[in-house]
Amino acid sequence: MKCSEEMIERIHQYLDHDIKQADERILREHLQSCTECAQHLHELEKSIALVQSTSHIEAPSNFTQAVMNSLPEEKKRVGVGRWLKGHPMLAAASLFVLLMTGSLFSSWSGDSDFSVSKQPNLVVENNTVIVPEGETVQGDVTVKGGTLKIEGKVEGDVTVINGERYMASAGQVTGKVEEIDEAFEWIWFQMKSLAKEVVDIFQ
Repeated sequence: MKCSEEMIERIHQYLDHDIKQADERILREHLQSCTECAQHLHELEKSIALVQSTSHIEAPSNFTQAVMNSLPEEKKRVGVGRWLKGHPMLAAASLFVLLMTGSLFSSWSGDSDFSVSKQPNLVVENNTVIVPEGETVQGDVTVKGGTLKIEGKVEGDVTVINGERYMASAGQVTGKVEEIDEAFEWIWFQMKSLAKEVVDIFQ
């Protein structure tokens, strides 16, 4: 519009019923000579009338639910991605547990090979580890994939993984005796060992 801002302001004041008598008289005189402002006022009055006529219309009670139901289902990948972004620490912990479990399972499957903890007074014959009678072994004894015969004394824990343990009548163990034949027991044993190593490091 080419008319002054002041005249436009008067039109708005008139529509808001907030115009002074002197300004209303000036506006009426201007509208008689300016078709552009008269047209602008007429369009604004029509818009106001339309808004007022629709103010009583309300959306149906189930409108929101109907719109939500009509939306396409979110792909599972997107939902998982959003959850991962919202919970980064849980996502990292879950990934760690998953990788750790996979590593331990592969370690379990490869643990059919024979191995034994290193103590100088243990006797190893083929896949059999013997604590000789009259000997005292200091520390924990772990045998994997073999047989452990305890005829003497072990001052510590004894763990036999995927193997067998025999204790002679004179044999003694001061700590815990544990036989692990299942993968989940193996994982639990590995986790306890790891926790013990971490505690030892910090002590």
